[in-house]
Amino acid sequence: MNKVYPSAKAALEGVLFDGMTIASGGFGLCGIPELLIAAIHDAGTKDLTIASNNAGVDGFGLGVLLATKQVKKMISSYVGENAEFMRQYLSGELELEFNPQGTLAERLRAGGAGIPGFYTRTGVGTVIAEGKEHKDFDGKTYILERGIVSDLSIVKAWRADPSGNLEFRKTARNFNPPAATSGRICVAEVEEIVPMGALDPDKIHLPGIYVHRLIQGAHEKRIENRTVRPRA
Repeated sequence: MNKVYPSAKAALEGVLFDGMTIASGGFGLCGIPELLIAAIHDAGTKDLTIASNNAGVDGFGLGVLLATKQVKKMISSYVGENAEFMRQYLSGELELEFNPQGTLAERLRAGGAGIPGFYTRTGVGTVIAEGKEHKDFDGKTYILERGIVSDLSIVKAWRADPSGNLEFRKTARNFNPPAATSGRICVAEVEEIVPMGALDPDKIHLPGIYVHRLIQGAHEKRIENRTVRPRA
């Protein structure tokens, strides 16, 4: 089975449809599958529900899809760096399901592991717990969170081999592995595809069994916030 495709457009062919749920890797501006996001933008797929820690920034990452209003709902943890995200939410144009960061990661991981739900103490006594099942264990109250199974997961890695084994680099590992496993179909973009056997087995962060399609491309390396000392 050939997993390597010539472009993001080709890798997403036959996969996209209006109203689908997408899990996207990335954290801030790090590890964002920007090539696949651009291809979704160009395809015009709309009414999307996207599970992602945040939504990039204005004009970059998932912010590209927000700008064209292709996103109907976000399942996220942090939205503070994207002005258009905040504007759409506050004006009622965008649905938002807030999740504590660890809960979101576990919801994605659980979905990929075939776990339909799990109990957690995080969020008990807050708005996060409203409408959710509560249960006591050992004298402590927990809430039930559902695993997330997405129609498609899009992720960004550093290196891959042709079978789809992925190696992430440093912080770019972030939400990418749990997002990848949650998808019924996973498409990964990487900076480099190496020959079979070139990856150290101990450094493979995501086995190729989870990756269905693969592309290679150049990526922009943005710095989210730059702080420098005044020159003397």
